[in-house]
Amino acid sequence: MLENSFSLIAIILIINVVYVSFFTVRMILTLKGQRYLAAITSVFEVVVYVIGLGIVLDNLNEIQNLIAYAIGYGLGVIVGMKIEEKLALGYITVNVITKEFESDIPNSLRNRGYGVTHWLADGREGPRLMMEILTSRKSEHDLYNNVKALDPKAFMISHEPKAFYGGFWVKAIRR
Repeated sequence: MLENSFSLIAIILIINVVYVSFFTVRMILTLKGQRYLAAITSVFEVVVYVIGLGIVLDNLNEIQNLIAYAIGYGLGVIVGMKIEEKLALGYITVNVITKEFESDIPNSLRNRGYGVTHWLADGREGPRLMMEILTSRKSEHDLYNNVKALDPKAFMISHEPKAFYGGFWVKAIRR
């Protein structure tokens, strides 16, 4: 009987990790505007959820089943976030501020495939080179490393653009 109890706990735990991972990925797909992929994901999500909840409700007399359900939920959030990091859907805009005025920095980044717009800006301690760089989320860490290699003291901040129109990047994306 003890063996069946451990098996049930493991099944509940795994089912909930899978369910919450699907849930997290579906939410991200929804936020990214991937409605059809989100809808397909939700079908699998609901099937796994109903099976898992049914098992837990059938065995509510054992507190360890409820604990396994809760722990599986927490682990599912972590697994779902890791999956989202690997998928890295969409694009980011990175603003880079540097004291260096060399035109090599923007051109070097352009030569590596990044969309760079740059201009001179005034900071607290004087003039700065400001760059706005558009890249895919999959290239985000490479961009940070490239900027750090060109100027280790560069200030960087990023955000996800909701939509963008025009420019050479839009043409490149359509291709």
